[in-house]
Amino acid sequence: MPQPHLRTVVVLAAGEGKRMKSALPKVLHPLLGRTLLGHVLTAAAPLAADRTVVVVGHGAEQVRAHLTEIAPDATPVLQAQQLGTGHAVRIALEAVPEAAGTVVVINGDVPLLRGETVAALVAAHEGEGAAATVLAAEVPDPTGLGRIVRDAAGRLEQIVEERDATPAQRALREINAGIYAFDAVRLRDALGKLSTDNDQGEEYLTDVFGLLVSAGEPVGVHVAADHVETLGCNDRVELAGLRRLLRDRVNEAWMRTGVSILDPDTTWIDVTATVERDAVIDQNTQLRGTTVVGAEAVVGPDVTLVDTVVGAAATVLRSHAVGAEVGPGASVGPYAYLRPAARLAEKSKVGTFVEVKNSEVGPGAKVPHLSYVGDATIGAKANIGAATIFVNYDGVNKHRTTVGEAAFIGCDTSLIAPVEVGAGAYVAAGSAITQDVPPGALGVTRAPQRSIDGWVTRKRAGTASAAAAERALAEGASAGGPVAREGEAIHGGAETVRRASGAGDTATE
Repeated sequence: MPQPHLRTVVVLAAGEGKRMKSALPKVLHPLLGRTLLGHVLTAAAPLAADRTVVVVGHGAEQVRAHLTEIAPDATPVLQAQQLGTGHAVRIALEAVPEAAGTVVVINGDVPLLRGETVAALVAAHEGEGAAATVLAAEVPDPTGLGRIVRDAAGRLEQIVEERDATPAQRALREINAGIYAFDAVRLRDALGKLSTDNDQGEEYLTDVFGLLVSAGEPVGVHVAADHVETLGCNDRVELAGLRRLLRDRVNEAWMRTGVSILDPDTTWIDVTATVERDAVIDQNTQLRGTTVVGAEAVVGPDVTLVDTVVGAAATVLRSHAVGAEVGPGASVGPYAYLRPAARLAEKSKVGTFVEVKNSEVGPGAKVPHLSYVGDATIGAKANIGAATIFVNYDGVNKHRTTVGEAAFIGCDTSLIAPVEVGAGAYVAAGSAITQDVPPGALGVTRAPQRSIDGWVTRKRAGTASAAAAERALAEGASAGGPVAREGEAIHGGAETVRRASGAGDTATE
C-alpha cells in the first residue's frame, strides 16, 4: 500500500488566458527568469510537499514539457474541459487517491507570491485544525476579484465571485487571493457536493467554504501581510505591471546586500541571477538567466548578460554576452559581443566592435577593436590588431586557430584555420596566414607594392584628384624637389618585408 501524503500541492494551470491574446499558455509567459508557473512552484517549494500536482489544460503539451525541465517530480493532470476550479481540484485529487493531511491549492498566475507567505498560511491552517483556510488580502481596487464575506463576528461566511456578488459585497475590499489550504478528507467530501448553479455554470472551488461553514466545520482566513504578493494577471498590461513590481523587489534586495544599482528603474535582474557585494550595475542593464556578477565588477551602462559569469573587478561596458565567461579584472566593450563559450581570462581585454565565439582569450591578452575571434585559443599577453579575422568556417566544418603567448598579430590580418601562430611570433599587417608561423618568426603574405606614376592624370583626367595631383607635382618642381617622370613605376621588394617588422606596421593596441 502506498504511504499517505501528509502535504499535497495542487497548482491550477489549465486556463487559456484569452485576454493574453497569445499562442503561449498564460502560465508559461516569462517574468524575470521564470515563467508564471515557475514562480508559483518556487513559492510552494518550502512546504516540502510529498506530491505536487499541476492541472494542465490549454496548451497541455507545452506545459508538460516545461514541467519536465523545471519540476520533473511534479505530476501533470489533464483537465480536458475547463469546468471550473472545483472540478480541476477534484480531478487532481483523483490522480493522487492516497493524498492525506493538508492540500494546498494555488492559482498558477500569482508570480509575486513568496514562499514565506505560503508557509505561514499552512502553519495557521494546521495550527488551528481548520477544515479550510483561505489566503486573503486587503486591496485598493478589488475589481474583478472574489470577495471575502465575513459574519458579524468576523468569521468567514462565504467567498463570492464578483460576477455573483451583490452591490454591497462588491464594495468589500478584502479579496480572495486564490491560495488555499484544506484538510484532504473534508475537501474530498465537499468537492462531491459542488453545484454549477452560478453565472458561469462551473464548479467553484470557493463554494467549498460555504459548504463547510454550513456543515459547522471550522474555516479560517489568513491575511497576507502584503497584498502585492497576491496579484495575478489576465493580460499583458497586467503582466508588465507585475514585472515592474518584481524588478523593484529584486533590485531592492540586491542593494540591501551591498550592490550599487545606479538606476533601479532601468535595471532588470532575473530572480535566477547573482550579484556579489560591491558590484556596480549602471543604467539600462539586464542580467538574465544564471548570470553571475562578481564582487567589485562594473557592469553597464547599456549591457545585457545572459547566462554569463563576470569575474571580480571586471568591467563590461555597452556590450552583449550570452553563455560567456569574463575573468577577474578583464575588460569588455564598448560594443562587444560575446557569444557562447567565449572565455576571457584574468585581465584580458575585448574591445570595441569585437565578436568572440567559442574561444579562449588568455591572461592579459588583448583584442582591442574591430575583430572577429571564432574557435580560437589566444595565449597570454598576445595582441590582436584591429580588423583581424579568425577565419574558422570553410562552408562545411569549423576549424580552430591557436595564437601563442605574447604573439603579435598585425592589423587587417586573416588567420585561416586550421593554423597556429607560435609563441612570440609576429604577423605583418594585411597578411592572410594559411600556414603555421613558428615561434619567434615573422609571418607575411603581402604582395610587393607598386606605385605607377602619372596614372591619375592619364586615367582620371578632369577629376578633383587629378587637379590636386597636378598642383602637388607643380609645387614640387618649383621647389626644386624630385619630379616623378611620366610612366615611371616604383616597385617594392625586400623593403616591404623589412618594414613589416615595425610595430606601427603590424598592429594596434
